[in-house]
Amino acid sequence: MSVEHASTRLIDGYARGDTGLATDEVWALEAHLEACRTCRDRLSAAVTASAPAVAALVGTVWADLEPRLAATATMPRRRRLGARLSTWLTPTTVPWLAMVMSVTLIALLFDLADPGTGPGSREVSLVLLFSPVLPVLGVAASWARGLDPAYELTASVPRAGLPLVLRRTVAVLVLVVPALFVGGWATGVTAAQWLLPCLAFTSTTLALGGLVGVTRAALALVAVWAAVVVAPTLATGRTPLALRTDGMPVWGLILALGVGVVIARRGAYSVLGAHR
Repeated sequence: MSVEHASTRLIDGYARGDTGLATDEVWALEAHLEACRTCRDRLSAAVTASAPAVAALVGTVWADLEPRLAATATMPRRRRLGARLSTWLTPTTVPWLAMVMSVTLIALLFDLADPGTGPGSREVSLVLLFSPVLPVLGVAASWARGLDPAYELTASVPRAGLPLVLRRTVAVLVLVVPALFVGGWATGVTAAQWLLPCLAFTSTTLALGGLVGVTRAALALVAVWAAVVVAPTLATGRTPLALRTDGMPVWGLILALGVGVVIARRGAYSVLGAHR
């Protein structure tokens, strides 16, 4: 596509239903057509010229729908607002986020009740221990076929795929990260100790999600973290090496690798398998 309008090759190929067009080109064209009347007119002319059967079918359908649409009341503004919000969060995400917030609050209360002094006290903060995987649960719920009743609709829109995944991931982080900031501040944990692992886990979930599905990737990472880090840490009561300050460069590297894989495989999120 050019800077201002779609190329003739792309318009004609789209009108013919050319399966050889790259997926990202099709997404870009469909998103561009939403705002460009000129390209919509060009596409209409291309369909008429190269696919008259399709043009005739569209004309027949439109002739039947037009009088019905004219008699249909305009959608209330609040519903349109709800439709826009659905690109950021799904209704089923709310209970998951409530659970994440509850876990954060409970961990904070345990930390405040056991400040880490005296016999049998813990050296590790529960907020620090659970923070890397808490956003992952919200991300899994926001991009799962079984948890989104309207996923067929959202998955079929032009801006589905990676843009929608990133929107919903950002929405989860915007809600979860401030709660973790408060918990970290109250327990004396530095932000870098939990923020880098938190972002690294989120990017790794999205990176693996392009291969096995976001939900499966999230559950697998949570299970591994629970078995390898959480259980031994609760047994010994000491901060694991993975969450000490000298391990932060490793988390930064994991974050960078996860972001790189997500960018390199951005087309994978349009495949329905990513919704598993």
